[in-house]
Amino acid sequence: MFYYVLKYVILGPLLRLLFRPRIEGLEHIPEDGAAIVAGNHLSFSDHFLMPAIIKRRITFLAKAEYFTGPGLKGRLTAAFFRSAGQIPVDRSGKDAGQAAIREGLGVLSKGELLGIYPEGTRSHDGRLYKGKVGVAVMALKARVPVVPCAMVGTFEIQPPGRVVPRIKQVTIRFGEPLDFSRYAGVEDQKAAIRAVTDEIMYAILGLSGQEYVDEYAAKVKAEQAEQAKKFPKRRR
Repeated sequence: MFYYVLKYVILGPLLRLLFRPRIEGLEHIPEDGAAIVAGNHLSFSDHFLMPAIIKRRITFLAKAEYFTGPGLKGRLTAAFFRSAGQIPVDRSGKDAGQAAIREGLGVLSKGELLGIYPEGTRSHDGRLYKGKVGVAVMALKARVPVVPCAMVGTFEIQPPGRVVPRIKQVTIRFGEPLDFSRYAGVEDQKAAIRAVTDEIMYAILGLSGQEYVDEYAAKVKAEQAEQAKKFPKRRR
C-alpha cells in the first residue's frame, strides 16, 4: 500500500513536477507478465525517477547498505526502501552474486517486473561500464524479456557526493524488449551468458549515448582510490 501511495500521491507527482521527465518508449514495458528492466545507473535519483513513471510496480535489488545505515537517517532510509518493496542484497563475499540471482528469480517467478543495474554500482564519472552477468543469468533461467533503459541527465542533477539534486529536466528512454529464447539449451554456458550481458549493455549504450568502458566500474573505482592514497593531492 505504501508503494502505491508513494508512487501516485506523494513522490511520483512531486518528481514529475520538479524534473518534468521526458519519457520515450514507455510502450515497451509489458503490461503484464515477468520482465527485467535493465538500465544504466548514474545517480541516486535513478531509484525514484524511473519507478515513478512506470505504471506497473517494479522491484529493485538494492544494496544492503541502504538498509543498515547508522542513526536516524539510516533507519529512515531502511524504512523507506522496505516500505517501497525493495530487496536488500549483500554485495560482499563470494556468494553475493548468487544471493542476488535467487532474489531476482523469486520476483520474476511471481510474474512481476524486476529492475536491475547491470553495472553493479553507480557510475562515478558518467560513463557506462561493463555489465555483470547476473542480469543475463536471470533472463535466461526465467526465460523473460529484458527491456533496456537509459537515464539521461541524472548524473548532471545529482552526481556522486551531491545530496540535494539540481532541478533540471531529465530523459528516460526504454528500448524494445530483448528476446533471448535463441539461447535455450545453452543458458548455462559462460560464453552465452557473457554474450547476453554484452547485448544488453550495447542496447543501453545505444539509448544513452554514453562513453563505454570495457571494465567493471567497481574495479576502476578501487584502482582510482588506491592511486589517490599513493599520490594524494598536495594542499596549496
